[in-house]
Amino acid sequence: MCGIVGAVGERDIVPVLMEGLRRLEYRGYDSAGVAVVDEGATLERRRTSGKVSRLSGMLDAEPLRGTLGIAHTRWATHGVPSERNAHPHVSREAIAVVHNGIIENHEELRRQLVNDGYEFASDTDTEVIAKLVDRCVNEGRDLTEAVFAATRMLRGAYAIGVIDAEHPDRIVGARLGCPLAIGLGEGEHFIASDVAALIPVTRRFVHLEDGDVADIRLGRVSVTGLAGRPVARPVAVSRVSADAVERGRYRHYMQKEIFEQPDAISATLEGRLSGERVLEAAFGPEAGRIFDGIARVQIVACGTSHYAGMVARNWFEGLAGIPCRVEVASEFRYRHPVASKDTLVVSISQSGETADTLGATRSAKHRGFGPTLAICNTPESALVRESELALMIRAGPEIGVASTKTFVASLVALLLLVVALGRRHALDADSEARIVAQLRGLPDLCRRVLALDEKISLLARRFIHKQHALFLGRGVQFPVALEGALKLKEISYIHAEAYPAGELKHGPLALVDSEMPVVAVAPNDGLLEKLKSNLEEVRARGGELYVLTDGNAGVVPTPTLHVLELPPVGAHVAPIAFAIPLQLLAYHVAVEKGTDVDQPRNLAKSVTVE
Repeated sequence: MCGIVGAVGERDIVPVLMEGLRRLEYRGYDSAGVAVVDEGATLERRRTSGKVSRLSGMLDAEPLRGTLGIAHTRWATHGVPSERNAHPHVSREAIAVVHNGIIENHEELRRQLVNDGYEFASDTDTEVIAKLVDRCVNEGRDLTEAVFAATRMLRGAYAIGVIDAEHPDRIVGARLGCPLAIGLGEGEHFIASDVAALIPVTRRFVHLEDGDVADIRLGRVSVTGLAGRPVARPVAVSRVSADAVERGRYRHYMQKEIFEQPDAISATLEGRLSGERVLEAAFGPEAGRIFDGIARVQIVACGTSHYAGMVARNWFEGLAGIPCRVEVASEFRYRHPVASKDTLVVSISQSGETADTLGATRSAKHRGFGPTLAICNTPESALVRESELALMIRAGPEIGVASTKTFVASLVALLLLVVALGRRHALDADSEARIVAQLRGLPDLCRRVLALDEKISLLARRFIHKQHALFLGRGVQFPVALEGALKLKEISYIHAEAYPAGELKHGPLALVDSEMPVVAVAPNDGLLEKLKSNLEEVRARGGELYVLTDGNAGVVPTPTLHVLELPPVGAHVAPIAFAIPLQLLAYHVAVEKGTDVDQPRNLAKSVTVE
């Protein structure tokens, strides 16, 4: 979502703020701004709609210098993308605020503040925070006390950074429902919504908890908890490398991340397999005891992570004999599902800060479900901290908005979980050994699939002028088809939908003609012959087919049936292998169409609001 960077130091911190914003561009945004307190203790601000590069150009023309400042990239929620709605927002030209999240009661607070004589210059909910802090300061409160009092009036979700020209040696940060970290430096300290923004200047971070307010000065950092008393938060050392968030030799981050998938899989498996077994201690020291009491699984997730959960449902039920339900987190949290203590709630989130997934996890606890387990790529995230168990995927930073390596790494983690739980149910030792063998061979298999990149690039050119596309899959491959359609629509803006292939004659066939490419995921498995019949239905209506298959499947190419053959794929890891060519297809179509691959319009990387 939006990005926050702040710094207080003894040097000019504007370059630090701008580099931080550049490192947060992957999150998606529509405007950017920076505010600093200069040598004359004056608050100066620059804002613009559009990219960070535009803000950088503005600073070249109108330079800023200062030892205290905050900066922000905004993804519009309240008010259209524009300079007047860009952060930071100010009050009295002295107090400046940056904010991630949504303030649900901002209209009510705005009316109160207008009655108090405050005037508003934007359409945003954020400006309310600046005016509230200002009012509290005018009532005689210290800046930190003012922020604490102001946040107690807010209803919704927020991560905020506040500076005051009258206090040129401090930043105040606060969070509720949105991530915010303090970076600890030498003679300088920082705040950021994502530690990736600060990796060039520090690796030591304090992650704030919900309700925390932090007073960050040159000489000290202190945190006040939700109850209004000082609290101690641990210092974590980030393992993210500076070059992990650089493109290197690749044209786009998404391309780089697709090709990093074999390494992401290897890292996710490292230390979690022994011989022919999965080591359940990888899930935490209490995992064995907790797993012994589990009879069913409830998965909650959003977007790509939801499709990973759908794949896992097939594994849980087909391999392990464990009942499994999968729901979109934004729906689950507002339903009234029947809860049971023997249900393991599995939450999947790349960032671990996805608002709906966090909300669904908390709702499950409140409603009486059993233990919670997080599948996540961010060890310090709220989701991991709030779950009894966690299995970290080790995909490394993912900058492209469209998830790729975190999807396949999540599938690997979920298959490990299926085995760990399944050995208590229907999964025998021989089946576990076969799954482990396929997992060990998966990184090399993925490298061989990636070698098909040039062939996929040629096929992608046939999609350039298409407006719609249909994706088909059966069984465990149907969620893979859904993910393939999602990738194409996310970054190429081609309308794409996915269906179980058996549903063709129940409606989608009405759409099939020579202008509707149909992509079919067709591994050589027990459903192949059924799928071939579905493909004939498409051919009979003049449709053009693109079939992904493997190992002597007997699908014969024709002028209107294009076959992409993968190396032979083990049945248990087939969804992972078949996801990769669909990622490459979407990538190359987007490149050919000239869209913004890494930052597709209207989308954000980490959705930290409902």
